Amino acid sequence: MVGGGSAGCVLAARLSDDPARHVLLVEAGEDPATPAPIGRLPLGPTSTVATSYEVELTEGRSAFVPRGSAVGGSGAVNGAYFVRATDADFARWPAAWSADAVLPYFRRVERDLDFTGPRHGADGPVTVRRVAGDAAGAVTRSFADAARAAGWPAEPDKNAGGAGGVGPVPLNVDGDRRASTAHAYLDPARGRANLEIRTHTRVDRVVFRGDTVVGVDVVDGTEAGHGARQTVRASTVVLCAGAFETPCVLLRSGLGPADELTALSIPVTNDLPGVGRGFTDHPELLVPYAFDTGAHAESFSPARALLEACANTPEFELRPYTAPFARSIEGLESIGGGVAAGLGLGVALMRTDSTGTLALDSADPTVPPRVRYGYLRTAHDRACAAAALDAAHDVLAAWRGVRFDPIRAGGAAPLPLELLGTSQHMCGSARMGGVGDPGAVVDERCAVRGVRGLFVADASAIPVAPSRGPHATVVMLAERAAEFVSSLSA
Repeated sequence: MVGGGSAGCVLAARLSDDPARHVLLVEAGEDPATPAPIGRLPLGPTSTVATSYEVELTEGRSAFVPRGSAVGGSGAVNGAYFVRATDADFARWPAAWSADAVLPYFRRVERDLDFTGPRHGADGPVTVRRVAGDAAGAVTRSFADAARAAGWPAEPDKNAGGAGGVGPVPLNVDGDRRASTAHAYLDPARGRANLEIRTHTRVDRVVFRGDTVVGVDVVDGTEAGHGARQTVRASTVVLCAGAFETPCVLLRSGLGPADELTALSIPVTNDLPGVGRGFTDHPELLVPYAFDTGAHAESFSPARALLEACANTPEFELRPYTAPFARSIEGLESIGGGVAAGLGLGVALMRTDSTGTLALDSADPTVPPRVRYGYLRTAHDRACAAAALDAAHDVLAAWRGVRFDPIRAGGAAPLPLELLGTSQHMCGSARMGGVGDPGAVVDERCAVRGVRGLFVADASAIPVAPSRGPHATVVMLAERAAEFVSSLSA
């Protein structure tokens, strides 16, 4: 496995169930001793478990996007939001990944403490629960009241298929800490003789003999290793390095747009024009507001999730964050200023037309990729943003004791791009597709096209970002991909 993130931990655990198979999990970051509390997002400039990438969100608007860089990946450092893709989302996947086909794998993943029945799992590795009623924080409770007053229906179970409405967020939480896949899947497997975990090791490229995988070239990042290079022999390689790094490994391995590879003097293994092209994510406008009094404000608690409830339509999501980002993200306290210093209502666009590109500027694995999101380029996306801001305005207007600047957009009113950020939900940078899809990088069984022994099983392979956050869907994909890898590499 290349990458010990949300997907890699699942695959390493599932594939090492077979004692006859030796599994090596290679991770560029460290192996944290304990998971961070759910109210703390260790993503800031002082983080040792995350890497930030400079990106262009839209023309004239740049940002830094943090991604987990440790065993557990971004799922070990995020907000513990564990909402599945909706049934309607899978209409945009290959036919083999219909809503009915993936439901057994969603159920296999979870141990849902709140809901039972045919849509929910009772004995899976990942603990899922919700914070509702009096247990929710004051911001969450008052937002839900305001949303209902503004006409939003109730949605008590956001993993029931995706009807939409306001309701509690399913959280992958065990006690007051994230139940990441490192905790839920990998920890119980760590004692296996056939499972090796190698940290502080960066994968440069996959090595082929002809069109067949024979191993990976790695760089030792430990102080003792001094950057030594080594080829690790393997007959099967699964890329789980995340939506930023998996396409980079593919490109350095000669898998990608042939003209771009040739320009970087990378020998072309297979011309795959879809690598790094057409990825999707969820643009987010963070709308600042304040309470007239301290009645609804609450002090930051590392035991409280940053998002306990949200309001969804198929097109957008409203997120009442329970604390300012400057309080919950380590290292931002010392920066201060901007909207991150105060409370904000996230207005995220969940089904967009705009797509982005990721490309290499160098074959050197230490040089970060060039990433352009292309947010809000289409008339559809701009109209959706205007409608979402109007809906946010209506909720804020119904929210008792709240002060905010008018935010209605549309018509001649410009979108407030100074509020634009990203949900950090990149998907599809090495996407899955059917036989007739020229931009597909992997087939319906997650096998990379045109070569043998290489798979992609992380958010890179998700065809298009789902209309909910992708974490639960990534874990589901990894569960199913483990079966494909096992059968195809037997």
